[in-house]
Amino acid sequence: MIERVGIIGGGAWGTALALVAARAGRQVLLYARDQATVDSVNRHSTNPEHLPDLALDPPIAATADFAAAADADFVILAVPAQALRGAAAALAATLRAATPVAIAAKGIERATGRRLTEVLGEAAPRATAAVLSGPSFAPDVARGLPTAVTLAAADADLALALCRALAGPTFRPYAETDVIGVELGGALKNVLAIAAGIVAGRRLGASAGAALIARGFAEMRRFAEAFGARPETLMGLSGLGDLVLTCSSPQSRNMSVGLALGAGQTLDEALAGKLSVAEGVASAPAVRDLARRLGVETPICEAVAAVLAGEVAVDDAIRGLLSRPLREES
Repeated sequence: MIERVGIIGGGAWGTALALVAARAGRQVLLYARDQATVDSVNRHSTNPEHLPDLALDPPIAATADFAAAADADFVILAVPAQALRGAAAALAATLRAATPVAIAAKGIERATGRRLTEVLGEAAPRATAAVLSGPSFAPDVARGLPTAVTLAAADADLALALCRALAGPTFRPYAETDVIGVELGGALKNVLAIAAGIVAGRRLGASAGAALIARGFAEMRRFAEAFGARPETLMGLSGLGDLVLTCSSPQSRNMSVGLALGAGQTLDEALAGKLSVAEGVASAPAVRDLARRLGVETPICEAVAAVLAGEVAVDDAIRGLLSRPLREES
C-alpha cells in the first residue's frame, strides 16, 4: 500500500507532482536543496521562484533533508535528466530495497548515452524503476487543470498501483509496461520541440509546422523501436501526445529555445535567464550519437544537434532537410 510519497526536486515539476500526490490523499514530502524554497513552501504554501503567484493547495511539506524525503513508499525523481545520476546516487544511500522510483525527467544522459532507467539502475540498483511521462506542463498540473499521463513500470501490477497512488479528479495516469517506449518518447519529443520552435521562429508557416510534427513522429518511432519499444506505445500519451503539446506551445521550454534560435539568437542568448532546463539541448547530441550507432535515420534530430553545436546555420539546416532525396512516405 502506497501512503507516503517522496518527491526529489523542488522545481516547478517536482512541486506540481507533490500537489498531485497530496490531492490523491498521500502523505507527501518534497525535497528541495534550496532552504529558501523549503521555508517558503512550509511557511507560506508558495514556491515563488518556480511557480509564482500560485498558492499550493492543498499545502505540502518540504525539507532540505534528502534522506527524509527518500524514506517513502514511492519516490519520484523530478530533477533534470543530466542531474539524475547524482540524485540517484544520493538516493541509493538511504533507499529501502525494491522501493519504486519514478523518473519524471525526459532525456538521455549526454555523457554516456544511457537511457535514464539505465542511469538509475547503475546509480541506485536497489530501486525498482518506473517512468512518468506525457503531455503535461507543470503550471497546468499545479493549478489542477485536467491532465493525462503515462506511468510505466516493467511489472503491470506495480504500474497500476503507482497510478492509483497519484490519480485524482483532474490527474489521470495510464499504466504501461513498455518502459523503454515511454522514456524514449519523452526524450525525443524534447529534441523535436526545438525543431518545431525553429520552424515557428523562422515563420515558415503552419503547414511546415504540421509536417515537422508528422516527420518527427516517424523519427521517434524508428528510434524507439530500434531499442525494442512497441509502436503502439509511441502512439500514446508519452509519445505522440507529448510531441503535439511541446511542438505547438511556446510554453514548452524546448520549443521556446527553438523559437529564439529561429529568430536569430545564439544558443547562449536563447538559454540566458531561464530557470528551468530545456532537456532537448543536452539530449540532441546523445540522440544523434545513438542513432548513428544503431543505423537509424533521424534527419530532424541530426539537424537540431548540428545547429545546437554550431556546426551548421539554421537556414542551411532547413535547406538540407528540404533537399533530401524523394522517397515513399512509409
